[in-house]
Amino acid sequence: MANSQFVGLDWFKYFFSTDFTKIMRNTLATSLLTLLFSFPLPIILALCLNEVRNQKAKKFVQTASYIPYFISWVIAANIFLTFLSSDGVINNLLKFFGLTDESILFFQKGPYFWWIIAIANAWKVLGYNAIIYMAAISGISQDMYEAADVDGATRMQKILHITLPALKPTIMILLILAIGGVLNTGYEQQLLMSNDAILNYSDVLDTYAYRYGLKNGMYSYGTAVGFFKSAVSFILVISANALSKKFSDDNTALF
Repeated sequence: MANSQFVGLDWFKYFFSTDFTKIMRNTLATSLLTLLFSFPLPIILALCLNEVRNQKAKKFVQTASYIPYFISWVIAANIFLTFLSSDGVINNLLKFFGLTDESILFFQKGPYFWWIIAIANAWKVLGYNAIIYMAAISGISQDMYEAADVDGATRMQKILHITLPALKPTIMILLILAIGGVLNTGYEQQLLMSNDAILNYSDVLDTYAYRYGLKNGMYSYGTAVGFFKSAVSFILVISANALSKKFSDDNTALF
């Protein structure tokens, strides 16, 4: 390693001239779909749980929703592979309701894989992320809700005019972090649920760097791909933080 030749930007040039378009397409498609599901759903869940008055039901739903976060991706991937198999629950339900006559091969069609990974990611973090919003909601003064009750406000009006504005700083900070990690699609779920038939759709920056850097022994190339991802993520965090400062009236930002 000490006597290795310094090649400058050659590995970056090679990456941009070969698989860059395909890998970035897969990474961004998976990440943006994941963001579409995993960012608003915890907010909605927290708002719904805050309106539940039955404490036993509330605790049950909250516990059941964050258990997936602690499940290994090996187990989670097998759950999705089983449910979405040709004779799995999903295909049986589709046939039962007459939505399809033949089993859908979900893991043989590339574009389906993006949606499967996005839903799996959202399912894993739904309850855990909702805890953050639940904690923020618990810090809202009850006097505001009592004053709203005196004024005759409905539940929806209290959510729109009290709860959501109070959650805005938390939402903005987590959004900045989510944007900064938009290229962090992970590799465990891709490796566990992918196959050669859909490799052109399942291969993302993480799996690409792993395959070339470790499996093929191209350590310099894998490092270059990883550095590119880190640099872009850093720029995204800075940009999102700057936009938050500029357009947020309460100057919500990380730094």
